[in-house]
Amino acid sequence: MAYSEYKVLEVSESALGTVFLGAAGLPLERLEATLNEQAAHGWQLVFQVIESKRLWLFWTREVVIITLGR
Repeated sequence: MAYSEYKVLEVSESALGTVFLGAAGLPLERLEATLNEQAAHGWQLVFQVIESKRLWLFWTREVVIITLGR
């Protein structure tokens, strides 16, 4: 399916959870709320990928990169 426009969003785990707990889970409620909000505006999920990004000096955290299209 061809889309006329795309939007890329980034949803990441919290920095405090990463620093204090060593590893926090992805915020599934925030991810779900973001997708539902965008779907209400006519956006559809096209692709998603999970990557690890460096947080400050010693920590890494997971980030979900979402590509939406309409």
